[in-house]
Amino acid sequence: MPVLDLIQGTLDLLVLQTLLHGPRHGYAVARAIRQGSGEALVVEDRALYVALHRLEARGWVRSEWGLSDNNRRAKFYQLTPPGRQALRQKAGDWRAYARAVFRILDPAESPA
Repeated sequence: MPVLDLIQGTLDLLVLQTLLHGPRHGYAVARAIRQGSGEALVVEDRALYVALHRLEARGWVRSEWGLSDNNRRAKFYQLTPPGRQALRQKAGDWRAYARAVFRILDPAESPA
């Protein structure tokens, strides 16, 4: 499967969704996105950490230092209650956007 470019604005949504399942360090977030997409979405390190810092600045995630599975010091990110609310909103917006795009791509399959 080819690696796809992320559409602008979807990285925050994917990170929030990944953190819905519990705290993770950056590498685990990137791995979950890659594996969850069937290897189609690969997040570059810099883009991921910029997104994590942006989400933390908005109060949607918080971080704390801990030990990874291989006993290395790592920053773990966790979804906050405002982050859960943002995830619900962003997911709804993205679904509406996708439906609108599919209505254009597949007009015969769209309800009238």
